[in-house]
Amino acid sequence: MRKLLLIVTGGIAAYKALELVRLATKAGYGVTAVLTKAGAQFVTPLSLQALTGSKVYQELFSLTDESEMGHIELSRAADLVVVAPATADILAKMTAGLADDLASTLLLATDKPVLVAPAMNVRMWEHAATQANMATLAKRGVLVVPPDEGPMACGEYGPGRLTEPPAILAAIKAFFADGPLKGLHAIVTSGPTHEPIDPVRYLANRSSGKQGHAIAAALAALGARVTLVSGPVNVRDPAGVRMVRVETAREMRDAVRAALPADIAVCAAAVADWRVEEAGQKIKKDGSGQPPALRLTENPDILAEISQPAPSRPRLVIGFAAETEKLAEHAAAKRARKGCDWLVANDVGGTGIMGGDENEILLLTPNGSEAWDKMDKTALARKLAARIGEFFA
Repeated sequence: MRKLLLIVTGGIAAYKALELVRLATKAGYGVTAVLTKAGAQFVTPLSLQALTGSKVYQELFSLTDESEMGHIELSRAADLVVVAPATADILAKMTAGLADDLASTLLLATDKPVLVAPAMNVRMWEHAATQANMATLAKRGVLVVPPDEGPMACGEYGPGRLTEPPAILAAIKAFFADGPLKGLHAIVTSGPTHEPIDPVRYLANRSSGKQGHAIAAALAALGARVTLVSGPVNVRDPAGVRMVRVETAREMRDAVRAALPADIAVCAAAVADWRVEEAGQKIKKDGSGQPPALRLTENPDILAEISQPAPSRPRLVIGFAAETEKLAEHAAAKRARKGCDWLVANDVGGTGIMGGDENEILLLTPNGSEAWDKMDKTALARKLAARIGEFFA
């Protein structure tokens, strides 16, 4: 039986932890609960104990608890530590390495993977301090189930609502997935990059990130440990993957390099080929009727770089090609030029694929090419992930 250590912190969303416990135990997980002092203002130890079927831990300096199971042992007895809801306070403590109560001490002392499901007011979630904390925790390998967007108990609306318990359970299942990619690390790039022209304008490609995010979720579902490097998108983060958010092509290249080594790399992002050499102050009209001259310089070629022979080269590198004509011809040339193993090509000329919910591709491998019928992007991602699983079988 897989064991979870569930830390319930303060916030109105704490009531959802009870449903999470019910779903997790029904799915066959053993759950031990830790309830913070603030969390106990919203749910009772008795409720958690009834649902977990085991003792609920609350106090760091409890002679009884320490004699039964010391906090160090408690922090390491589970297979996964889950913090739901994870308040801004506990996230800040995790980032700073504070240990002033049982929950924060367990999180500092554990040697097991940690998954957090943030929940807080929208302004708190969007605050620079919270976002910086989330970025730091992601770099440390903490898994995140991002909050939902919607109305809040405080009367405001926006991102910050604790995601629903079934989504948290899905992330837990993805972590424990015993599929064909178990033990492998996959890097996926997704979305566009934004290249500044000046402080208010940028160059970009039309990419929603739906396909790249779906691929990351599908690989995680087959057991892979996934790092998703994403440009600016409006789609929800997949559960159970490590998110790295970037803006520019150079930032994406650096994030991919930092995530190596990996077994799999899927470069699905629509990276801008060019950037403005110098993006200074806001460009204004001067009344001459002449457009400003923009000096462009080439962006790094992430796919080509990661495909080069090197000790850190992934065993399988997959590129994407968005074409508007001569799909097979241009895709074959790109695969040879970049040096990737597989290439996923699609015709985006007036098809609505970019930003849409469906995709129709041509898959090129060393064994030839094959056309896949149009399908939902999620279905396509699962089919591609299954093919990747066959490659590593």
